[in-house]
Amino acid sequence: MKILIVEDNRDLLTSVVKLLQKEGYTVDSATNGDDGLDMALERRYDCIILDVMLPGTDGFEFVQTLRECEIDTPVLMLTALDAVDDKIKGLSSGADDYLTKPFDFRELLARLKSLIRRNNMTRGEELSFKDLKLNSRSRQVTVKGKELKLSRREFDLLELFLRNPEITFSRDEIIERAWENEKEIRSNVVDVYVLYLRNKLKPHGYDRHIETVPGLGYRFHRE
Repeated sequence: MKILIVEDNRDLLTSVVKLLQKEGYTVDSATNGDDGLDMALERRYDCIILDVMLPGTDGFEFVQTLRECEIDTPVLMLTALDAVDDKIKGLSSGADDYLTKPFDFRELLARLKSLIRRNNMTRGEELSFKDLKLNSRSRQVTVKGKELKLSRREFDLLELFLRNPEITFSRDEIIERAWENEKEIRSNVVDVYVLYLRNKLKPHGYDRHIETVPGLGYRFHRE
């Protein structure tokens, strides 16, 4: 699981990062809203832990921008603001939960796990793009109602792309998400399976939507 924490209190940031790493999470961090927002827009996270009072983009604007960009990553807000109006503003902006400072690390972990679990439970819906439909529960892909036969890895790649349109994934990030239960996978394997997937989609004209981003990786472009 990959977590982003955006917090300008460096002591608190260091403590939370160490706590999450100890629990087995991969953690990225930023100390201001502008850098944190850039990271959240460019990479995919399982949850974002977000301070409200940040240099640059504040937490409210941060979340609102994410939602306007159709990024549905769960957001847990951390703040010293405990007024009801502030909590309502945070949740109305698109945050999923709210934790007031100071907090117990055990509660932070419990809320984080709950958000991730809740988000995973809603991931069984059907994903679609034009006539292309993917059902993650039945692991079936159809184009104009006709089944498209994909291997397990091709399916996982397509699901990753459809869930995260316009987000560029490096080869290492694709390995982390689509090969998460396997070790020592070389990055060139990603290129091979992207080629396989494109070939399966090509007769239907969808191969062109999986774009190579030079020097970075791949993304699914909707236009």
